[in-house]
Amino acid sequence: MTIQELENQVLALHPTEKAAIIQSLTQTINIGAKGITKTPGVCSGEACIAGTRIAIWLLVEARHLGITEAQLLQDYSHISAADLVNAWMYADAYPEEIKAAIRANEVA
Repeated sequence: MTIQELENQVLALHPTEKAAIIQSLTQTINIGAKGITKTPGVCSGEACIAGTRIAIWLLVEARHLGITEAQLLQDYSHISAADLVNAWMYADAYPEEIKAAIRANEVA
């Protein structure tokens, strides 16, 4: 199988499957991604970058507000670009969950 054939197969997958593959690959090649976790009692059980209290919905909302990835990496110096890739893939795979979390955390 060629890389192009593999890429075509991966691109045809459901977003949830793509997110699982990316998370697995980032752990396998150890590029510094921590993964995504949900821990009861931490950030109300919302999806976060593993080992942090940085919720995925918070990063998505920041991006919607125009905050760049470079600024996010500066503001959260303990996460990597690979962590942001995981966050974006998770958000793409679970858009309704992220929208609900954003709504639930809106300031009135």
